[in-house]
Amino acid sequence: MKIVACNSNRPLAEAVAAALNLPLTRASIRRFADMEVFVEIHENVRGEDVFVIQSTSYPANDNLMELLITLDALRRASARRVTAVIPYFGYARQDRKSGSRTPISAKLVANLITEAGANRVLTMDLHAGQIQGFFDIPVDNLYAAPLFSRDILERFEDKELMVVSPDVGGVLRARAIATKLNCDLAIIDKRRERAGVSEVMNIIGEVKDRDCILIDDIVDSGGTLCNGAEALLNNGARSASVYVTHGVLSGGAVARIAASPIKMATITDSIGATEAVRLANNVRQLTIAPLLAEAMRRISDESSVSSLFD
Repeated sequence: MKIVACNSNRPLAEAVAAALNLPLTRASIRRFADMEVFVEIHENVRGEDVFVIQSTSYPANDNLMELLITLDALRRASARRVTAVIPYFGYARQDRKSGSRTPISAKLVANLITEAGANRVLTMDLHAGQIQGFFDIPVDNLYAAPLFSRDILERFEDKELMVVSPDVGGVLRARAIATKLNCDLAIIDKRRERAGVSEVMNIIGEVKDRDCILIDDIVDSGGTLCNGAEALLNNGARSASVYVTHGVLSGGAVARIAASPIKMATITDSIGATEAVRLANNVRQLTIAPLLAEAMRRISDESSVSSLFD
């Protein structure tokens, strides 16, 4: 079993390697003068079970090309099996035709990863479950819910909790955590006028005097969660906190969250922390390294991954 780390989130790759008590495979992933990606593996990987760790986060296209070229290099080096470990799967929000003459980019990216040489994919909290069906190779989709549930129980002990879905589409995700916490579920009904802009309409559920936990898979601009937290407090909630798997946090999202009534926004390290995230007083990261490491060990051992969540 060998682990290759690309450049998008090297601290996470190092933490995974440490959890497995394995060194990272020596490799060069660099740029030529014209910014073409060049990859060279400096160890023999013939017949090995190789895992490539790379989130396709910002800059998404550069990180995707790094992943594809690394997969190709390993295939041509005769690796026995290559698993693309993609903690954050970019382009996942383009999972259907949103209008006439628009692409399904998630399907295109799935094809690219497969053709580049991946034998299987390990990812986390896909934005849409049907993306697994875009691949013709096995896909293991891990969930952050158990990690979030444990952390919420530790930080909100003896609180009267209410788990909140920021939209109708996230109800299943929020309900899974509400069930684990044995607490009630509320839903924010909102109308989105255009991409990146949301308007809170009303709240389904009684949130008065509750400590509310907003659950989502991706925070990008932060507008939905900030508006949601404000609406919850306006409806009598005692506090509003946020748990999100993937902290994309583009543009001024961190500043927007810092200035919002969100008590604490908890994200995972599926995407590397920027300087703004590290300096923010109400943004924190939970590591998914132990979860990824255990899933990778089970894949290598040919044992069950789904039993991680039983």
